[in-house]
Amino acid sequence: MDILVVGSGGREHAVIKALRRNDKVQRIYALPGNGGIAADAECFPIKATDIEGIVDFCKQRKVDFAVVTPDDPLVMGLVDRLEELGVPCFGPRANAAIIEGSKVFSKQLMNKYGIPTASSRIFDDPAVARAYLKDCDYPVVIKADGLALGKGAVIVNGVDEALKTVDDMMVNKVFGESGARVLVEEFLEGPEVSVLTFTDGNVIVPMVSSMDHKRAHDNDEGLNTGGMGTVAPNPYYTAEISEQCMQTIFLPTVRAMNAEGRTFRGCLYFGLMLTKKGPYVIEYNCRFGDPETQVVLPLLESDLLTIMMAVRDGKLERSMVKFRDGAACCVVLASDGYPQKYNTGYQIDLPETEEGQYIYVAGAKLADGKLLTSGGRVLGAVGTSDTLDRAIESAYRLARKIKFENAYMRRDIGARALKALKR
Repeated sequence: MDILVVGSGGREHAVIKALRRNDKVQRIYALPGNGGIAADAECFPIKATDIEGIVDFCKQRKVDFAVVTPDDPLVMGLVDRLEELGVPCFGPRANAAIIEGSKVFSKQLMNKYGIPTASSRIFDDPAVARAYLKDCDYPVVIKADGLALGKGAVIVNGVDEALKTVDDMMVNKVFGESGARVLVEEFLEGPEVSVLTFTDGNVIVPMVSSMDHKRAHDNDEGLNTGGMGTVAPNPYYTAEISEQCMQTIFLPTVRAMNAEGRTFRGCLYFGLMLTKKGPYVIEYNCRFGDPETQVVLPLLESDLLTIMMAVRDGKLERSMVKFRDGAACCVVLASDGYPQKYNTGYQIDLPETEEGQYIYVAGAKLADGKLLTSGGRVLGAVGTSDTLDRAIESAYRLARKIKFENAYMRRDIGARALKALKR
């Protein structure tokens, strides 16, 4: 089989490496891919949002199966176009991808079907939003309605900060039309958990849980990033909480989407907050998370392509999905200065990996046969082992061997999880 994977990050690299385990896979194309992915797939410089370009590529190459992982092309309807062409796809159609594409839609869905989430108000007029924010309790969370590169949710602690955030989103259009509407949500407290699931619109099978580290610096300080590292499983996510989430969140979400005529088939991501009142949904994503995927897929024992094809065909069974015991840790190596200003173009020297270790490349390009940095998050160093402490040690042992100028990484990925295990 010839497989297409749409996207260019560490998440896509992890997906591609997992797909390669299937003996039926002959070629994997990555659009656009990156310099590191080029070691495992044939990369072509077609952007993930170039819908027509991707359709033409599939016509020419006669692709047998496509995996669409980024949010933008999913929301734009790439799966719809490829399925019309006769290319079976893993990923939701546009009318289901809206669960991430519009936070207003997902909030209204949860409220309508009784899925636990933070209380909120929706605004499409900045003047009305300002008036509300001058007389509400803080902190609150202000969210842009549409896709905003993972930066559309801002925790604000006072009036001045809130007014500036609303002006940035709604008036100054820092996120374009994604900020034309905003939600103002109550601020929830508790441990955060990421749970990726496979669903064919009927059966839903959770993957191993994970804990993301969004802040740029140690001790969860600094600016929010796309993710500086992850560990799996998340120690706060117990078997009891897992079953509670299945009954109050996961199954109700799948059924709600069906009731709305928006059957979701693909990877449905649940961002959860474990509050004193129970688990609440912070956000939905319509695809694999990044860098959560980098710790989840190395623990997958089952064949990923078989699962994806079953999801697409509406034939998913719980027995198809098996994860091994143990743990995984991903340490992101970034360009110093990320997520603000940083320099690129530095040569990356990659070491040999030991058993249970993986390197997933995100922001790198090939030039004259050399792998050079080209982005903020450059790559993820992943370690797996039978225990979390050993997985963390393995990931950092690998990360220290990777060399490029201005490399930066957090030194405490997994520390919070280890502390939780000792409760």
